[in-house]
Formats: sequence, C-alpha cells, structure tokens
Amino acid sequence: MKRILGILLSAIFLAGCLNSSQNPYAQSLCTLEVKLELPEAYEFIFEQPLELKAEEINFSHSYSAFTSEEGKASFTLSRGVYRLRVSARVGSDIFNGTADKVVINEESQTLKLPLSHSKAGSIVIKEIYCGGCMKTPEQGTYQNDQYIILHNNDFETQYLDSLCFGTLFPYNAMATNPFVSRDSEGNIIYPEFAPIAQCIWRFGGTGKTFPLQPGEDAVLCLRGAIDHSASYPLSVNLNKEGYFVCYSSTYFTNTSYHPVPGDKIDPQRYLDVVVKTGIANAYTFSINSPTALIFRLSSDPVLLQVPGSTAEKVSAIPYADVIDAVEVFSGSSSANAKRLVPSLDAGYVELSNTFLGHTLMRRVNEELTASSGYEVLMDTNNSSNDFYERETQSLHD
Repeated sequence: MKRILGILLSAIFLAGCLNSSQNPYAQSLCTLEVKLELPEAYEFIFEQPLELKAEEINFSHSYSAFTSEEGKASFTLSRGVYRLRVSARVGSDIFNGTADKVVINEESQTLKLPLSHSKAGSIVIKEIYCGGCMKTPEQGTYQNDQYIILHNNDFETQYLDSLCFGTLFPYNAMATNPFVSRDSEGNIIYPEFAPIAQCIWRFGGTGKTFPLQPGEDAVLCLRGAIDHSASYPLSVNLNKEGYFVCYSSTYFTNTSYHPVPGDKIDPQRYLDVVVKTGIANAYTFSINSPTALIFRLSSDPVLLQVPGSTAEKVSAIPYADVIDAVEVFSGSSSANAKRLVPSLDAGYVELSNTFLGHTLMRRVNEELTASSGYEVLMDTNNSSNDFYERETQSLHD
C-alpha cells in the first residue's frame, strides 16, 4: 500500500552465531519464532516487511531480519541473552516493541512480542548532556554542568508553561529495578505508571508566558546556571538570557551543585518544585545512564513507597501524561536494563563513557526540515534510532 511507503522502520532483534570460545551459551543453534502483535485496526502495517534487529547483550553482536505479512519471523541463533526491539512509524502513529534479556537456550522457542501504539510528540528532548568533562588544565573531573535542551517539533507554537521535568527510578540503568518483573517468555512487565525519582520540577508561567516557536529550542540547566567554562574550558557557559534552571534554595541547599544562578538568568525562569520525595540536598540526575521525561500533570502525583525501602518514595505519573522520554544506557556496562515502557522509548541511546564532554543529540529529519522551513527532529519514540553520541556539547563555545 502506498501509505506504507513512508513507514520509518527500525529495531533490534535476534542474534546469530558466536564462537563457543567467546560465548559460554554457544553450544548449539536454536530456532526462535517471533510473532508481533498489534491491535487489529493497525495490522495493515505488516503488508510491508518490518525490519527487526537484536543485540546479544554480553558480546554486543547485532543482527537483522524481516517479518512476513502475518508479522512473523523465524531465526536461527546461538544460545545466549538477547535484547529485542522493533519500531515502525506511519504518519504521526508510532509502533514500538521491546523485550530485554531474553534467554535463548532451547532448540526451538516461540515468543510473542506486543507492539504498543503512541503518537509523535510536539515538544521533544533534543539533547542530554549529563556525563561531565575533565577539569583541564587542572586535574580531576567535573559534573556540575548538566543540561537538557527541549525543541518544538511541531508546526504550531507550543508553550512551556506548567511543563514538568523528571527522571525515572532507578537512577542508573544498571541498578536493581523493583518496579519491573518478567513473564514466562522473558518480556518485561512494567508498572502501570512512570516512577519519578526524588523531585518533579515544573516550568512557571500563566499559560502563555513561555512560548516556543516551531523549530525553537529551550535550554534547561539541571544544576548550576553559571558560566562553568570560565573555570573549566571544556565545559559550557550556562549563564545566558532565556535559559531555564532547576533551582530551589529551599529544597536543594547544596551550593556546590546548585549555586545562585548567574546574572543573566531571569528568576521567572527558575523551575518550581512540585513535590520532593528524596532527602538529598542536591538534585540527582545520573551522569552515565539517566532517563529524562517531560510531562504535564493531569492530577496531583500519587506518592508510592519504593519496594524494599522503608524511606524512599517516588511520584507515580500516568504514562498518558508523558510528552517525551529518553533512556540512556552506560557504554561501560553490560548490565543495563530497560526502565521505560516501549510506548515511551523502545530503545536507548548509549553514552560511551563519562567526563569526556560528550553529549547525546537527537538526529535531524532532513527531509521534513527541508519541506517545513524549520528544524524537524527524528521522533520514532525509539532512542536507538533517534539519538547519537556527539563528541562536544552543542553549547560549547
């Protein structure tokens, strides 16, 4: 069908042969049959083959295959542990599926992989700079210059007023996640909400105070809205007009992480604290594997105890409130595990290492940018497709 020709396909699916000396699982080959599941109204997308990819988690080998008209695919694999993903887009409709840490250890296995449906966002996360840099010419490392950039990816003016920002629990992709479990086929069972850690930040305004024009960006400083580059040339200057900052001298009193914002930062652009659930005196945003979420609250957040903890709580946010979300994996670990549901982010972007001054950037959709007259970014709700690691921060002078 012609309407399918514009489908944007990607994913990661199942692996191939590894030498038994490299892979302790690789004693024989196995057949894996996978059936993608969609609501009946959307099954027409199977009329064009979808590309499926997979990564063998321990050895980072990735492979591809394509579906039949019934949405089925069959693979011959070495025994091992795999991360599966598939993504497709038709217009503003996005379909994603993922299965993490799937163990292949039998001669013949079957797997049902449900695809979730979502819509492309109007405001998206354009850049995440979290990993810090070196203090050159001094010795040591620096991490107090974290920021994200938001982008209006729509053809209409959007408003930042009342938009919220947060990070998911657990903070790091390698940490134990008490909010997820697995079914008999290895699929992750996610909670029915996004567990926001430590704090929810919210832009101020009266409804139309902070407009964002089509293709326009907004910088949000997560720690110090000061000129970090004055002391550390590999860092960035975050004391600029129009920037926003997560700053509250009431809730976060550690001035090393949260100094008084610079003279060019309008106090109206200090974000408000909606709720603080943690006890730390500085806001925590992982330097190697954070998640970043923007959302609008449809109701007061529900506070829940973290399973296994007597003190730590999270704010439970309905997935329907989330506008955009990005998951980051650490390139220095093979223990990363998904925290975000596939409808929000079916993949991940990898940060190779910390303190390199590297940043994570969303790719530009060159075709739509040319036809729209403003910068349009990739948005498949799959960070494996949409993002890449860049060697310098976009704000680096």
